[in-house]
Amino acid sequence: MEPLRSEEAVPDGEGLVCRTERLREPPRPRAALSAADAPRTLWAAPAEATVVGSGAAATIAADGPDRFAAVREAADDLFATGNVHAGTLAARPRLFGGFAFHDEHAADGPWDGYPGAEFVLPRVQVTYTDDEAWLSVNAVGADPDDVETRLETAREELLDRPDPGPVADPPGVVSRARTTSKAEWRESVTAAVDRIEAGELRKVVLAQALEARLERPLDVPAALTRLSGTYPDCFRFLVEPRDGEASFFGATPERLVGLRGRTVETGALAGTTGRGDTPEEDEWLAAELLDDDKNVHEHELVADAIREQLAPYASSIQSGRRDVRRLATVQHIETPITAELAADEHVLTLVEALHPTPAVGGLPPDEALRTIRDTEPFERGWYAAPVGWFDAAGYGSFAVAIRSAVARGDVATLFAGVGIVADSDPDREWDEVQLKYRPILDELE
Repeated sequence: MEPLRSEEAVPDGEGLVCRTERLREPPRPRAALSAADAPRTLWAAPAEATVVGSGAAATIAADGPDRFAAVREAADDLFATGNVHAGTLAARPRLFGGFAFHDEHAADGPWDGYPGAEFVLPRVQVTYTDDEAWLSVNAVGADPDDVETRLETAREELLDRPDPGPVADPPGVVSRARTTSKAEWRESVTAAVDRIEAGELRKVVLAQALEARLERPLDVPAALTRLSGTYPDCFRFLVEPRDGEASFFGATPERLVGLRGRTVETGALAGTTGRGDTPEEDEWLAAELLDDDKNVHEHELVADAIREQLAPYASSIQSGRRDVRRLATVQHIETPITAELAADEHVLTLVEALHPTPAVGGLPPDEALRTIRDTEPFERGWYAAPVGWFDAAGYGSFAVAIRSAVARGDVATLFAGVGIVADSDPDREWDEVQLKYRPILDELE
């Protein structure tokens, strides 16, 4: 594990300092994000505050199979002592970031700068609730009076910035390059089905990557604003490396886990079809999806596995009604799952227990991960991995980073995957992958 890094030395007996004030005329989130220093952070989720982070007061990074525990240990040290005046619970200090999909993560290519895990305590944070906005300044080992002064300076700088104006149009795509040809895809899916029929696997999720060269560098705040309009009920996120030269962003419909007190929220999201051109066709496609043996089987594998993964920690688990979740370009089968924990747990304990769910990995988990590593000709990086936040109490919210891309200058690399089960058809699965590229591709073209 890398040591905790902060912007200044930490004197003995001093730790985290936070000062917060309410903004009476706050800028819009896009304006705050456009004005932010690297590394920039965005988290926006249903029924949660929207947070825009600027810079890093502290950074925690780790690699390898112990990265979940290493991040938690360093965070406990960071939060152990503090002088926090947050003003409101929503604006409390939080660490934002995520993890790589695989333990053996290679931080190169589009993932240069993204380690196996990294979390940032923003130096300046703007928090938007339903009817208020709050400005916070976080520091480690600083004099509280100095942080008060920094808060005044941050307010003046933020409010003096000009509004960025209308949301920019997508940059346009000059060319696309696939990591997997259609012939290679057919071969991979057929091989996976053969292994399933032989009893070696029950399910495996295979993904593709698509490199899009853009007409101009991507305006990430504008892209996220467009995504928020099209996918308001999804988890929108932005995570950047310390140098700010890349941006991993997306709008994912899939919650991994949320924890508050001992109440856990999660769910199964698996099984996909398109949207209809008319309300009647939409309803027909949804009914067909719920009646499709392949999609229902794939979905139930995911739901059963999530319940099994939660069982060691839970005193009770409840599953909601299986239904269809409609998004702008696709429809999914969804089953909400809640649990009550038998004892207090840190959200990262649950993140590690649930990642990867069979919706992005497979069953049995270890064999599915080996198949993914052996089959996919690209590095997943942080795609389909946990992204989110946690606080000093160990509460937090994490999503599965699908419907995502990593952008660097005028190149964006998109990712999409599908679940392969015994009756999967390679051509049908290929079409589903192309459908899942659309949320991000539509913001580029």
